[in-house]
Amino acid sequence: MRIDENYFFREATLRICGSLEIERALWDCFMYIRDHIPADIMLIAVYDPVHVVAEIIAKADLNGGELTSIKSVTPPDMKHIIEEMKVNPQMRPKVLVTNRIGDHPIMKYISANVGYPDATFMAIGPKLEWDFIAGIFVGNNGSKKYSEKHIRLFSLLNEPFAIALSNYLRYREVLRLKEILADDNRYFQEELRQQTGDEIVGAHFGLKQVTEMVGQVAPLASPVLLLGETGTGKEVIATAIHNLSSRKNGPFIKVNCGAIPESLMDSELFGHEKGAFTGAFFQKRGRFERAQGGTIFLDEIGELTPGAQVRLLRVIQEKEIERVGGTETIKVDIRVIAATHRNLETMMAEGKFREDLYFRLRVFPIVIPPLRDRRADIPALVQYFMMKKAREMGFVEIPTLAPGSLEKLMHYNWPGNVRELQNAIERALILSREQPLTFDNLSNTIPRTNTIIPETDVGRNPFTLEQTTSQAILKALNMAGGRVGGKNGAAKLLNIHPSTLRSKMRKLDIPFGRKGAV
Repeated sequence: MRIDENYFFREATLRICGSLEIERALWDCFMYIRDHIPADIMLIAVYDPVHVVAEIIAKADLNGGELTSIKSVTPPDMKHIIEEMKVNPQMRPKVLVTNRIGDHPIMKYISANVGYPDATFMAIGPKLEWDFIAGIFVGNNGSKKYSEKHIRLFSLLNEPFAIALSNYLRYREVLRLKEILADDNRYFQEELRQQTGDEIVGAHFGLKQVTEMVGQVAPLASPVLLLGETGTGKEVIATAIHNLSSRKNGPFIKVNCGAIPESLMDSELFGHEKGAFTGAFFQKRGRFERAQGGTIFLDEIGELTPGAQVRLLRVIQEKEIERVGGTETIKVDIRVIAATHRNLETMMAEGKFREDLYFRLRVFPIVIPPLRDRRADIPALVQYFMMKKAREMGFVEIPTLAPGSLEKLMHYNWPGNVRELQNAIERALILSREQPLTFDNLSNTIPRTNTIIPETDVGRNPFTLEQTTSQAILKALNMAGGRVGGKNGAAKLLNIHPSTLRSKMRKLDIPFGRKGAV
């Protein structure tokens, strides 16, 4: 019976190019062509000339199609034959045919992995000047010889199979790179957690009320507004909210709104389309799109332009954005955490901040007290930053504080808050040359009293017994260079047994040993 070649080509091509899942496309094609060509099996094999390896990546038979990864190392003469075929067109027939696959000089290298060593096979493949070398094999185990008609029909599928295979190989590479990016994202998220820490220093003292509020709001999707002076640790609190939420495995995108030029604000936050403005040579995703499935932290929210404020309100209310110069509405699944040291209510009265946006952001405000109002946290912060910075700077041992240094730090006003304390410790470590830290350059102190009574953020009450105990332990640890037991350890200085000291430290959540290596 005569076959319409155009119809055969069309129907086979629709099946070959009908799916990026190459095993499904191969099986669909196999089930169609076996009505016209004797076929018990079809294979796709790719050849790696660098490693001289042939790999069967997919096969199809009456049981269905499946992906495989059957590799076989080919001898050097295989590479020689392929090189000869590149330079000599007469050695490149459109279809390779063999009545017994095990006897063919090229196809014999995959016959051991096919399971049909005595089968009749045909093979076609992309042109050798393409960027990959591969073969599409069809075989029958009934020793039915392929006629000129069969060879002609099969040769028609060379280009469709080449296109489908090229698309699949690129698709497979995209999937591989996607998995690498996902793995990198998991790694960097874990690195971020290790750097920022799961614990907030001061969580049980000066920031106790703040951490309780963080625990309440973190599992929810509500916007959060962090209020506090510059340097109080708003980013640390935002990170803690993200890490305690169901979005912790998603991206955490930090944006300093005050650092973005006004002319670039909309483009940076919401992205732009190609040609949207002069210099927009390509499409760009904005920070909100990059935060998809995660959290976006908008620091210095008071610096947003009026236009950006309108767009942000739409993000919060409608969960959608539009790129600059675009007309397509893009849905986003993100959580917004905003922060500012400015008085937004005053800005509203002056017409500089939208009232509707303010109340949408202020669903759950968290006020972070300045360091001068939570002096009970200073000993723990000093211990934390000393260990962290000493480790970063490669110190063999953790330096100690010179006599009177902790009292000096407790009496300083800290206008730059925790950030200034961190910088002061780093500067002291640089100047100390591994000697006890002195902090001689601190000048702005509060009036001294006969009794030092540090203040907390809750009612400005004196230390509780736990806070006093914690301060004494931390001071002893500083003097002992972080050692708990031993001749010169903190337990010896406090005149208690090391196991008793460790028990108290566990109760007060004071790190030691491996836990203390921040």
